Amino acid sequence: MECRDTYNSILEPSQGLYKELGSRFIALACPVESEDEVRALLDTARRQYHDARHHCYAFRLGLDGRQWRAGDDGEPSGSAGRQILGQIDSAGLSDVLVIVVRYFGGIKLGIPGLIRAYKTSTADALSNASVIEKTAGVRYSVPFAYESLPQVMKILKDMDIPLLERDFGLDCSVKVRVRLSLVQDFLDKMEKIGIFKDKIKTI
Repeated sequence: MECRDTYNSILEPSQGLYKELGSRFIALACPVESEDEVRALLDTARRQYHDARHHCYAFRLGLDGRQWRAGDDGEPSGSAGRQILGQIDSAGLSDVLVIVVRYFGGIKLGIPGLIRAYKTSTADALSNASVIEKTAGVRYSVPFAYESLPQVMKILKDMDIPLLERDFGLDCSVKVRVRLSLVQDFLDKMEKIGIFKDKIKTI
């Protein structure tokens, strides 16, 4: 069975806007690859929009999208974060964070109004983004003896595997990123030239 290893994300940050009854909802869509990045971007948004009433958000990460979170930041439960996440999912995206900053206009919108506002502002931000295809992969550090260098380099070239770092001293090593669908083939080829799986470290 073929291994799926591509998914869609966004190339760069984009913004969306929704206004209703004096309230403004500014949606900030950002490409992310880790929860650390999510936390840093949330901190930045809270500082930049420090006078806003709410900073609601949702994100989804990775090929299978199993890493996710949604936050209402004081809005009624389910009216904000879940709506943002729903729009990320409707767009078929991962490795995406959307923060929606709300400036309260003095008139309550009610839960249906909030749902509409968070959905619409998020959809606007994502529609303004450039969608890209990403390839999931695994990073490895591969140690080997100097005499194996030509064989290692041939495998990397034949499989079109990018070389991230190399050390060709007395003891050689390379750091590579192998796309998910090629991992087993890569490990098998390394084993054939005497570089066994227990020596290859995931990084």
